[in-house]
Amino acid sequence: MAKLSVRPADSAAPKPATFAAKAPGKGPQTTFASGAPVRRKKGISFGAPINAKGQAVFTRQLATLVKAGMPIMRSLEVLGRQEKRPAFKAVIDECADSIRSGGNFSDGLSAHPKAFDRLYVNMVKAGEAGGVLQTVLERLAVFTEKAVKIRGKIIAAMVYPAIISFVAGIIMGVLMIFVVPKFQEVFATMLKGKPLPALTAFVVGIADALRTNILMVLAGVTVVVVAFWLFKKSHFGTRVLHWLLLHVPVLGDLFLKAAIARFTRTFGTLLASGVPILQALIITRDTSGNVHIANAINVVHDRVKEGDSVSKPLESTNIFPGMVTSMIEVGEETGALPDMLVRIADNYDEEVDNAVGALTSIIEPVMIVLMAVGVGVIVIAMFMPMVELIKSLSTGG
Repeated sequence: MAKLSVRPADSAAPKPATFAAKAPGKGPQTTFASGAPVRRKKGISFGAPINAKGQAVFTRQLATLVKAGMPIMRSLEVLGRQEKRPAFKAVIDECADSIRSGGNFSDGLSAHPKAFDRLYVNMVKAGEAGGVLQTVLERLAVFTEKAVKIRGKIIAAMVYPAIISFVAGIIMGVLMIFVVPKFQEVFATMLKGKPLPALTAFVVGIADALRTNILMVLAGVTVVVVAFWLFKKSHFGTRVLHWLLLHVPVLGDLFLKAAIARFTRTFGTLLASGVPILQALIITRDTSGNVHIANAINVVHDRVKEGDSVSKPLESTNIFPGMVTSMIEVGEETGALPDMLVRIADNYDEEVDNAVGALTSIIEPVMIVLMAVGVGVIVIAMFMPMVELIKSLSTGG
């Protein structure tokens, strides 16, 4: 089997940014490898200045302008003038300033890691080094658009049951805390000490417990939420939750397909853009979004560094399906690994689309039935004493 030729990750990488000494009374001043300082705007920034969807739109617009023959600095000036978000407008303007001062576009991007991740920056660096920035921008536009699309589909599949559950919880809470006690007062007057039916007594008991211990219930819910958040932030909790995402019934298959699509598209796009394979594996690992996928990619990186192929160590991780590793092996043997990776990503994106559609069509009726059952049980429980009373009156009891 033909082996991939491995270039050192640092061989094609541009010089990293250097930092000037901090002047008295002033903040640090970023200086690019070219020696040109970048003018930074004052102000405090909270969070990312742009979301994934906005980044996809920006990349597509920039790729279109560059493809039309407009210089990169001029393209950034045009996009900066039409940008409505002040934080991202400042980012675009600073990227244009870095080019105007003699730096590269990638230098300006690397100064804003909250807006542009390592994958984005390294692809632009590779495009600048190879003189194919226009092609790389088009690939980035396709990559970001597909990433936003698949992420949106997965979020949509998860948001619907969450909303239904939230609404159902509010309805059940209102019924148990405010409606059931009113019926309980009526039952006490009508039945005159007679025992309630078992289902009614059960529902009334739960309503009493909720009403008299509402603060404890709210405190308990708060403790559970905070404990889950802390667990998720811990190293052990992250590993457990990421493992569950890949192995939980029904949803696990969906998340695994989405992770495979993300891995293959990221890796293939980086290789096609001229990023060395070891550096591409590191970037793909850091942007995988799942600690177990990242560990598998780390194994591949170490084996490739020793001269091995990609497919064999990837197969040994027992995470990726045999079809994926077989197609990657074929791509390595034919010298068309980037194209094969993108083809795998397209295939899995389509499978994720189908899985999300099927899951949504199943979840919708299931959630409606569950909510109807919950409300129906309460309604039946409230009417059972009335039925018993009517029976006793009709029989003269």
